[in-house]
Amino acid sequence: MPRISVNNLHKDFRIYERPQDRLAELILRRPRHKIYHVLSDISFAVAEGKSLGIIGDNGAGKSTLLKLLVGTLQPTGGEISIRGQVAALLELGAGFHPEFTGRRNIYLNASLLGVPDENIAQLENDIIEFSELDYFIDRPVKTYSSGMFVRLAFSIATMVRPDILVIDEALSVGDMAFQKKCVQRMNEFRQERKTMAFCSHSMFHIQELCDTAIWLDKGEIREIGDSDKVVGHYEDFCNNKKTYHSIREDIPEEIAGSGPIQDCKINSLSVKSLQGELLESLTPLTDVKLEMEVEVLADGIEGNFGFAFMKSAEEPVASFLTTDIDQIEKGPFTKGDKFTVSLTIRNIAMRVGDFYVLGGLADKSGLLWYETKFSKLMHVEANKGVGPLIMESQWSVVQK
Repeated sequence: MPRISVNNLHKDFRIYERPQDRLAELILRRPRHKIYHVLSDISFAVAEGKSLGIIGDNGAGKSTLLKLLVGTLQPTGGEISIRGQVAALLELGAGFHPEFTGRRNIYLNASLLGVPDENIAQLENDIIEFSELDYFIDRPVKTYSSGMFVRLAFSIATMVRPDILVIDEALSVGDMAFQKKCVQRMNEFRQERKTMAFCSHSMFHIQELCDTAIWLDKGEIREIGDSDKVVGHYEDFCNNKKTYHSIREDIPEEIAGSGPIQDCKINSLSVKSLQGELLESLTPLTDVKLEMEVEVLADGIEGNFGFAFMKSAEEPVASFLTTDIDQIEKGPFTKGDKFTVSLTIRNIAMRVGDFYVLGGLADKSGLLWYETKFSKLMHVEANKGVGPLIMESQWSVVQK
């Protein structure tokens, strides 16, 4: 049975143009608001001992979802089932009384989490030590900085050892040393088979701390699955705000065709494995062979060949040309000649994303292109890491 189960969750907010419209609506019994759909048809489950990461652009509904999970907001529709004690670290100051000291807020927050007073007394020193607040623990929390708020809130939420820990982006305001302590504590939770729901804009932390990730886009689940793959697809989306549905939309007319008179043409273009299998997707750090069949349409043609990986018609990722390679046969060719041009690429470095392969035929100078041809859209299976590239590497640590 999962620790967290969400089925067909919806959350709407009422938007009023003026504050007095609320009262007018109540008295006149006529709607004076507009409905804003924050979350629509959200369904997922988190098993015991697993961690869920929630990612997406600002305004996608991430924080609202976390508030619904911990009960500070109620859903408009759908069901949420939580099994076990929940501790949450949401927006700064949530659950704190500003006039109380940090010490009194320890007792207040721990009581709200269902911890008996005698147990709180046992945990008090550990909470203060972890938060490193020392002298400030007996000062009113209204005098705390945002970083001090987070230190105290995280210390309380994790020290009581809940079954489920829910954390919003609030950790980002802490200093580096405390962030390190927080990550170590969260890793301890994972080792203890606790369940976590974690929202962050740090893709590295989502990959390292979460088994599964949800990508929210405009209040809906765009993708859910293994955190490495979902993070990779989200990164690629962020790096390419424009989506190229068909590269032909981006190709200028003079590039797409070679004009009424052709000296040679490309009959086919393919992407294959080294064993000759046609590929529709690629895995990082594998070897591929690019091939194009060329037909010569006039006598005495000399030329160069080229391949490129393209994000769009005007955005190359990498290119390969024969202009400076003397050992490649470049003609002159005779009308009717057909031949296959092949290029083997070792250890594809792209980590994630979609691209096209471009094959091209150029004249002897390499400046005039007879014809170019694009492959269909190729997909790179997301791989763990950060950034668009992954490079083959070897580590060595030598102690002196």
